[in-house]
Amino acid sequence: MFPPGVDTVKARDRRGQERAITGNRLTSWAFAEAYGAPDAEAPEGAALRWARDRAREVGVRPVSPGTGDALRLLAATAGARAVVEIGTGTGVSGIHLLAGMRPDSVLTTVDIEPERQQFARQAFRMAGFAGNRARLIPGHALDVLPRLTDGGYDLVFCDGDRLECLECLAESLRLLRPGGLVCFAGVFAGGRTVDSGAQPTEVRKLRELLRAVRESKDLVPALLPVGDGLLCAARA
Repeated sequence: MFPPGVDTVKARDRRGQERAITGNRLTSWAFAEAYGAPDAEAPEGAALRWARDRAREVGVRPVSPGTGDALRLLAATAGARAVVEIGTGTGVSGIHLLAGMRPDSVLTTVDIEPERQQFARQAFRMAGFAGNRARLIPGHALDVLPRLTDGGYDLVFCDGDRLECLECLAESLRLLRPGGLVCFAGVFAGGRTVDSGAQPTEVRKLRELLRAVRESKDLVPALLPVGDGLLCAARA
């Protein structure tokens, strides 16, 4: 606290920031999205910027900074040693996951596009992660996941084909240890979950996913309003 009557520039800036955070929901959301972003000049920040640029080039929509923060937090809270990622993209979400995982951990990440995975591999290296920290598997998720070990993973992050979300949920429950986490990105679908006139099949699948997770007796769910919606659940 500042002494009575003392009104420093720092104090005024702080009060202005607090008013911005509490006074407008959109401003608060924007602040939260940028809150945990790494220093742009640090290796992790530079690698994320590079990976986002590559994502724009290849037409991939990466996770938002706020979603990345949440993934890093969840991986750290779980003390994750083994994580599966469905949808490598250009490595944006993988950098966040690796940053939260234990130093001796391995990220297994699956994508149907090998070109994207080459970008991701370079991004991981730029961020300072050793090559043996990530196992990149090209292929269709529903072909690869059945080959992975039952109960061998602490967290499964799904950012692939939304039409396959229910199948990915079933595979995730098999892969997770008790207490492990499953997360699905993009469940708001750009607001289309409440607009049945836009891409109705995708919307229906996402609604079924939301209902299945909420009603499952084996899961403890939460829907986080970060990015385009992050559905999370812990396996009981």
